[in-house]
Amino acid sequence: MKKLAALTLSLFLAGGTVLADTPKDATPQAAKAAQKAKPRAAAKQADKSAEIAAQIEELRKSLQAQQEQIQQLRNELARRDQQITDARNAAAAADSKASDAAAKATAAVANTVEAKTASSTLVSDVNDLKLGSETLKVAVQDTQKKIISAESPSTIHYKGVNLTPGGFLAAETVYRERATSSDINTPFNSIPYPGNALGKVTENNFTARQSRLTLLAETTIGSAKVTGYYEGDFLGAGTTSNNRQSNSYLFRQRQLWANITWANGFQVAGGQMWSLVTESRKGIANRQEAFPLIIDPQYIVGWAWQRAYGFRVIKDFGKFAVGASIEGPQTTIGGRGFPANFFINAPGAAGGLYNSFDGSGYTLNRAPDFLVKATLDPGWGHYEVVGILSDFRNRVYPCGNLPLVVANLPAGCGGSVISTFGAFNDSRVGGGGGFTARLPIVAKKVDVAAHVQGGDGIARFSSGQLADVTARPDGTLAPIRSAAWLGTLELHPNPKLDIYAYYGGEYAARTAYTFIIPATTTPAAPAKIVATGYGSPLFNNAGCSTEGFPTGAGAQPPGTPNPPSGSGFPNTGAGCAGDIHHMVEGTIGFWHKFYNGPKGRIQWGVQYSYLTKYAWSGNGLTGSAVTATPGPSLRPHAIDNMVWTSFRYYLP
Repeated sequence: MKKLAALTLSLFLAGGTVLADTPKDATPQAAKAAQKAKPRAAAKQADKSAEIAAQIEELRKSLQAQQEQIQQLRNELARRDQQITDARNAAAAADSKASDAAAKATAAVANTVEAKTASSTLVSDVNDLKLGSETLKVAVQDTQKKIISAESPSTIHYKGVNLTPGGFLAAETVYRERATSSDINTPFNSIPYPGNALGKVTENNFTARQSRLTLLAETTIGSAKVTGYYEGDFLGAGTTSNNRQSNSYLFRQRQLWANITWANGFQVAGGQMWSLVTESRKGIANRQEAFPLIIDPQYIVGWAWQRAYGFRVIKDFGKFAVGASIEGPQTTIGGRGFPANFFINAPGAAGGLYNSFDGSGYTLNRAPDFLVKATLDPGWGHYEVVGILSDFRNRVYPCGNLPLVVANLPAGCGGSVISTFGAFNDSRVGGGGGFTARLPIVAKKVDVAAHVQGGDGIARFSSGQLADVTARPDGTLAPIRSAAWLGTLELHPNPKLDIYAYYGGEYAARTAYTFIIPATTTPAAPAKIVATGYGSPLFNNAGCSTEGFPTGAGAQPPGTPNPPSGSGFPNTGAGCAGDIHHMVEGTIGFWHKFYNGPKGRIQWGVQYSYLTKYAWSGNGLTGSAVTATPGPSLRPHAIDNMVWTSFRYYLP
């Protein structure tokens, strides 16, 4: 570059010299002289130009060589850069392959662990899929319900009151190994002993009488919610009801009540309703009762309930509630041997509204039953305790106590053993209590419950309907101590299936008395021991295991000519006291809801029960002489196997 600059400078200097040697004002001579000198100068100038050109060419070649070297260097740098890039890419690829290899190794280890749980995971996924399918079906049905409800609401709005009809239609059957002649419901205390002719035959009953209709009325008055409820079925019977060509069973009242609930948790209810003794699912409120899931409308031995008039007051504190009620009482009497010098019940008036054909009659109550109840719902489980107070009364005629001799009668009978002199009203108080606990072992899947109840004169509050009271030798009343228990297990595997198992029992204590009829002189007779009350060991149980001949207007001894038309009735076992010691029933069953949607519910179920009844032991003599040898101890025992089926359509 320096040489090129020097050459350029010399060219400028030479040019400048030539121009300086030829002035503008030169003379012709001078011009001629100059012209002569030109060849020499031109030759000299040409030599310089050639020299400069050679130098320029040399510089050009030098520059070209430098440019080629620079290009070679650039190419070498590019090649090296490419090699570096390739090396980097190769390293990155190697790292990627190493990472993939590590991931595959980790996956291989994981797969070894996963392979061990793949089967259980697959089963779980399948179960989840099934559950999801059921959940989806339920969701679709709920959506259908909402759509149909919007189009055709199930509630009728009438003058500010919401009226909701309901109920179900039922087609049901019952089979019993030993007949009771009692339709779909089971009279547990009447299961026949072996000596009863009904115990020799089976029965199949077919009925729709448990079909039920309901009507719920709801409104608000100020801050209070007012509810009215009616429920009825066809388990009533009139004097013309029969099971022949045309059934004509009566529609009966099950529930009919009104309830007022204030925002502060205070409630008042009155009418025919479930007793306060009946278990609740939560708190204390009507239509919250925890019913057994069984088909039998008499339910299960050991379950505490009553459905009668009641007036109750309740205060709900949230997780804790207390209530008190008065309820319509009745008195059931049991036992035998007592004198006919008193009455406790009376038949219904033929011109009144009671049933004049009811052989047990109606109790002439002095006071209602009083019940109190407290419940606790702490968040897991439901617990309740209940107390019962009952009052019993009868009218006693001491001068009509025929088994007693005149000497034992009250003064003033006037020597007559049949007189109303000294008649009085005898009153006795009974009562007891119970406890119930219901536990959701698995939420909405498994429920267990236990119930116990006991006291004096409260057996009527349990399904077995054992006697409340018996009578002493003088005709006064004696409450019978009783106990009841029930264990329940209810399973709900899915929304369509309910499975249940119950085991319950009831017990009535021996409440027996004796008195002595002294020897008389005319005619001469030894003194006798007479037994009375309930469950006496002196009662005759010999006939409990011996079948008797049919009884009734149409029955005639064999060989009697021209017997009347018709037939007798089965012999119920004469000479069989059979006072019940205890009853035990175990039952299992299920309900399957194969449709539960916006158009109602269709379900079917089967129930099996095994019932055992034991009597108090007795002998073969009703009233033995003091010197006589008592008969052998006999304890009657009866069993029954029963199966129910039910097909029901519940109104939406």
